[in-house]
Amino acid sequence: MDEVFKALADASRRRLLDSLNARNGQSLRELCAGLDMARQSVSKHLAVLEAATLVTTVWRGREKLHYLNPVPINAIADRWMSRYDRERAGALADLKTALELEPMGDPEFVYTIYIKTTPERLWQALVDPAFTRRYWGIGFTSDWRPGSPMTWEKDGVTVADPEQVVVAAEPGRRLSYTWHTLTPEFATAVGLDEETAARLRGERRSTVTFEIEPAGEAVRLTVVHGGFEPGGEIRGMVGQGWPAVLSSLKSLLETGDPLP
Repeated sequence: MDEVFKALADASRRRLLDSLNARNGQSLRELCAGLDMARQSVSKHLAVLEAATLVTTVWRGREKLHYLNPVPINAIADRWMSRYDRERAGALADLKTALELEPMGDPEFVYTIYIKTTPERLWQALVDPAFTRRYWGIGFTSDWRPGSPMTWEKDGVTVADPEQVVVAAEPGRRLSYTWHTLTPEFATAVGLDEETAARLRGERRSTVTFEIEPAGEAVRLTVVHGGFEPGGEIRGMVGQGWPAVLSSLKSLLETGDPLP
């Protein structure tokens, strides 16, 4: 946590975080242009922010994109704010944001979390239905080969679709698959009313990717979820859902119990 406070103490680094908060997924060139800062200075500040895990990066071909990672900020809030105070502060912050910001696009959801486990164990937790049911409430079935179909099962409801497939699978390193089909039965199982479910079914299918990297005695897991319908609702829903799912995954692997 000391590294987080050190990183946030510099005004230039806070400007970089503000820039990423306004438009996530920027390259070094874009950050330099948007803040009128020298490339070398921006690179040094980004290195400090990455070391504090306030910024995470994803490669797109030859381009390195930078994303704001909210996990350390949430850890600070968890330490000094009660649940009631946090919910009240969050409501006020949401109101302020709604009043001040212009409507924006639908960027990828990117989230990085460190888990004290091994790449092999984390891989198992991502593909083994006995694991996924415990921290996610959903079981997956697939042979986990690129192009293979995968099914989702929740509370006895199984969802399969020709476009619901594995995109990439490198055990212990990388997993990617297309998002599930929102059938009426699955919508009922997850508590969605028919009107909302019908709107969501009209949106394009997104894709989620898990990047697994060793990090000393821990593993660095980066989740990238993208390909959303512009102006759609699914982006906001997964943005709220993933932090809870990943926190429960971390708890299960580190303590043996998922979050309640």
